[in-house]
Amino acid sequence: MTTENIQQRITELRSNLEEHNYRYYILSQPVITDQEFDQLMKELERLEAGNPDFFDPNSPTQRVGSDLNKEFEQVRHQYPMLSLSNSYSEEELRDFDQKIRKLTDQSFEYICELKFDGTSVSLRYRNGVLEKAITRGDGTFGDDVTANVRTIRSIPLKLKGAGFPEEFEIRGEILLPFSEFDRINQEREEEGEQLFANVRNAASGTLKSQKSSVVAERKLDAYFYYLLGENLPSDGHLENMMATREWGFKISPDTERCANIDEVIDFIRKWNLKRFDLPVATDGIVIKVNSLSLQQYLGSTAKSPRWAIAFKYKAEQLSTILQSVSYQVGRTGAVTPVANLEPVLLAGTTVKRATLHNSDIIKNLDLHFGDTVFVEKGGEIIPKIVGVDTASRHPMAQPVQFIRNCPECGTILVRKEGEAAHYCPSEDGCPPQIKGKMEHFISRKAMNIDGLGSETIDLLYNEGLIRNIADIYDLQKEQISRLERLGDKSAERILYSLSESRQIPFEKVLFALGIRFVGETVARILAHRLINIETIEKASLEELTAVDEIGGRIAESVQAYFSNPENIRLIERLKEKGLQMELDETSIANRSEKLGGLSIIISGTFEKNSRDDLKKMIEQNGGKNVSSISGNTSYLLAGNNIGPSKLEKAKKLNIPIISEDDFLKMID
Repeated sequence: MTTENIQQRITELRSNLEEHNYRYYILSQPVITDQEFDQLMKELERLEAGNPDFFDPNSPTQRVGSDLNKEFEQVRHQYPMLSLSNSYSEEELRDFDQKIRKLTDQSFEYICELKFDGTSVSLRYRNGVLEKAITRGDGTFGDDVTANVRTIRSIPLKLKGAGFPEEFEIRGEILLPFSEFDRINQEREEEGEQLFANVRNAASGTLKSQKSSVVAERKLDAYFYYLLGENLPSDGHLENMMATREWGFKISPDTERCANIDEVIDFIRKWNLKRFDLPVATDGIVIKVNSLSLQQYLGSTAKSPRWAIAFKYKAEQLSTILQSVSYQVGRTGAVTPVANLEPVLLAGTTVKRATLHNSDIIKNLDLHFGDTVFVEKGGEIIPKIVGVDTASRHPMAQPVQFIRNCPECGTILVRKEGEAAHYCPSEDGCPPQIKGKMEHFISRKAMNIDGLGSETIDLLYNEGLIRNIADIYDLQKEQISRLERLGDKSAERILYSLSESRQIPFEKVLFALGIRFVGETVARILAHRLINIETIEKASLEELTAVDEIGGRIAESVQAYFSNPENIRLIERLKEKGLQMELDETSIANRSEKLGGLSIIISGTFEKNSRDDLKKMIEQNGGKNVSSISGNTSYLLAGNNIGPSKLEKAKKLNIPIISEDDFLKMID
């Protein structure tokens, strides 16, 4: 390569890596695998090392990737939170071992740990109490996610036993179990939202949520892997982690001590397939020198410690044949393409289908029918096509073209600006959308109609007995009891549950209507701020967006729903059936405008009320909850263990600081 070509390639690699860093850490939407990223990084490192004239202190090789988010307060790490060097072969592991042996003549042992695939966090404890939770960030600064971490049940807020240092940090991985991942993606699909690609993205996105209630609902888990501080129990890393288990921390039971690199490699081979039986995602093994004093002696580079390395398993990838592409229509009308494949055994399961997500994915892959495709199932639960063997493509193969019409009702599909998905706009004439809305309406979190399920809805629809959610309330006992697998008792249970559902509160009824982007939380906020269905129906865009947490996209969706005459007629019928279409008298009586026009931020822990209860009180009294301090913040409602930087910022901006008792007096 000429000097000009080398410089051009370095510039290109830097630009590409920065873009991939942004998609990985900020958007949680990676488009390449970890291994592909590492290969690009190694190529850049090699070119920079051989061409020092092109050195740039801002190159991706000179820093740790960052997940800093301006919506959170940034906190400096007491100890730098470096990333690990990655390896993908036994040869690279033996090179790592030899480098350590050249640096020291001490005898030492390794500790092998499963590398959990989540998002890293560092917790600070003082006198046995959780003080601060910080993301990795850029390794020097991280985001303060203390409020969200407090909702994770496997993280101790107060330590057990004794013998822990007065102050220490413990580092770990926040994870989303596979079962929760499936549940959340199903809910997101029902709400018309983009699905999480894998459990790592879901865990990261959840931890960075502006609403701790969302974090609590998603049941995150956590495993811890490193202890830092003065006066630690032992010089042995493993011994320290065993001590933290006694204090209440969750430590992987599969960690092992290895006498040499051969035993390390045996451990890696053992877990190559066994890891797929775990309830959480792993993508490799972390190998550490056990002795802390030797760790300190070996030290670190600018990016990673010399005493540890990560072995990354290659995501299992196999080739198969793309036989056809089918299209699924969801409750919101979103059309999802699915690749139908020649069956192949992958990561312990037989894969026949793989998601293609949207038309852009099909276009970027340049898919043709009959293609030999590469299917991967690494951290991803849903198999995906990651590449195409174009060399083996038949010259007469036809390209896959995304459909123009709905596969269920024939309506021309639409794609809104800024959105990836195509939608069928025929809400009232497309069977999957009609049945999907009814299934959502009767679901446990909505109207909770006992005895009705997706199969029964399908039966009732196919028999012509129901065509919308209001029709459910016209059902007669004899109509239900004569259906397949049903009888008099089932019919009675369904009718009783329908009768009881007339007492379901307004916010749940609003959620049950299935308005796009109006989930449980948004429905509750709208109901408590606008009181009844008539006010919501007539609200302008400005009035809707003035409500806390209601953005333009939600407001436009609400207006679009109420501009449809069919939906207005539907609501009138539901009113006639006796469903609650306004807040109950108690909730209305407790409302006030005592905090009208005030923006309040909550920080710390409280003795008399939970943070969520305090937020509800703010909303109920006309105030607005905010997530960060600015010049427009009216009050800082401060509890115990409030972050010093947040307190300092409030004082700097002359924002009044009130206690829980002060706040209760304001609304009493």
